[in-house]
Amino acid sequence: AKASVPAPPRASRDVTASSPHPPAAPSPNSRPWRLSPFLRGTFALHVAGAAALVATPAGWPWIAGALAANHLAIGMAGLVPRSRLLGPNLLRLPQVAAREGAVALTFDDGPDPEITPRVLDLLDLHGAKATFFVIGERVQRYPDLAREITSRGHLVENHSHRHVHTFSVLPPRALAREVSNAQAVLAETTGRRAVWFRAPAGLRGAFLEPILARQGLALAAWTRRGYDTMLPEPDAVLARLIRDLAAGDVLLLHDRFPHTGGAVRTAPVLAVLPRLLDELAARGLHAVPLPDRAPTDLVR
Repeated sequence: AKASVPAPPRASRDVTASSPHPPAAPSPNSRPWRLSPFLRGTFALHVAGAAALVATPAGWPWIAGALAANHLAIGMAGLVPRSRLLGPNLLRLPQVAAREGAVALTFDDGPDPEITPRVLDLLDLHGAKATFFVIGERVQRYPDLAREITSRGHLVENHSHRHVHTFSVLPPRALAREVSNAQAVLAETTGRRAVWFRAPAGLRGAFLEPILARQGLALAAWTRRGYDTMLPEPDAVLARLIRDLAAGDVLLLHDRFPHTGGAVRTAPVLAVLPRLLDELAARGLHAVPLPDRAPTDLVR
């Protein structure tokens, strides 16, 4: 049976920060970093290109073309959220969780004072747990709501500080601020350092992985997403999530819907989530958060 959507509880206190949060120091859990095989190949190509240019200067158009094609490939890799060419990237739960029938529910872009409490209530009704990838500035505005997420047994993880659309092309210093500022806010608000990072829209560049390693973070993408901020019909969102659904999948929804114009009832997640949780139960699956630490084979 379909669960009814509970009325939203009292919204969290709105506390807007008056100044940027100081950047986080390197995490005590920072991890070693090394270039991915694809980026090692890129480095080798540049060395070979420089050597070829010295040996045969007349061949510079071919050398420049090869390097330009390589840089295009790097840019394209960053536009594919599930790509692992630029570094480790969680796409599914570890095998041990999959064998137990677990599916990871993840919610991006919150917290939202209207939608997030209702999502939390729906999860409680079904005994489900999830991971919330939150925006640092929104946690500064709604700290009580971020703490409520954790108090109900869910994980709060890093989704950048401002969620800027240019995130994937930011220079390294600005990129590091986006990650570390959010990391500091989350640690101060919830008392726990995030261990997972999800890039805005899943798009990132080659500079991100060493920044994540310095903060002790690992990149997390998804197995499938519902496109609930783009598709107006809950049926279409649900169909995308349950098509070929299997244990170990990581599913992406949003607990903030910026196009509602104040009409929170139009947020598709509120209609989709109870049906999705019922579907999981019917298939003998259950919803869990991501692991509370990155699997070693992911960050190795």
